[in-house]
Amino acid sequence: MARRVKEDIDMVYEFEGRTEKEAIDRAAEALGLEKDAFDVEIIESQRSGLFKKGYVKIRIHTNQLPPIEETKEENEFSDPIAQDEFEKQLIEFVENIIKKMNCPGKVSVFFREESKIGFKIESDSSSIIIGKKGKNLDAIQLLLNIYAGKLNKPNLRIILDAENYRIRREESLVRLAYTVADRVRENRASVLLEPMNPFDRRLIHTTLNDISDVETKSEGEGLYKQVRVYYRGRKPASSV
Repeated sequence: MARRVKEDIDMVYEFEGRTEKEAIDRAAEALGLEKDAFDVEIIESQRSGLFKKGYVKIRIHTNQLPPIEETKEENEFSDPIAQDEFEKQLIEFVENIIKKMNCPGKVSVFFREESKIGFKIESDSSSIIIGKKGKNLDAIQLLLNIYAGKLNKPNLRIILDAENYRIRREESLVRLAYTVADRVRENRASVLLEPMNPFDRRLIHTTLNDISDVETKSEGEGLYKQVRVYYRGRKPASSV
């Protein structure tokens, strides 16, 4: 969605996309301008990851803009407002849960994909909502997915976040995975990581998948299993 901001000298529009190039392409197409006819300022950027795609917001400065009525752009990706009754019901469901936790807040959409949708919680009590190692957030997310199934959307994956916890957690786990892989290669042994939810385990497996002399496997029962990282060619019998 393009948004015009009034300034003293030029006209300023804001555009969003999954990458800087996509945002600039959208601006050029929507405004009917060549790319060298405007200056670009990146005002927000978020890299892509396991739980969501990248996000870039740019600000366009130019004196050659057409009337605002002529600039239209469909950008469902970043529209935080519920688009249908299904999304409204999911938002109300989460807001009721956190209200009962005495952690009232606002829930909005932060991305949409064909088979996945993400919601974010804004609250003064985000730390409580997230919980230790994200377990409260995981629990609410699980309930939300179950609720979506009851609303006849069983194949839609729901991601719930607060204070960018998912992204910060992802970055931390990627660093952990590489650090542990180095230890395993150096000691020719294995390391058993802490119990993790399925999303976190998948990230560890994916991160180390292309390292030729290191393998991973999940151990344990239930939702929170542990990932063992071990040296390829050696049975994962000992830990370091």
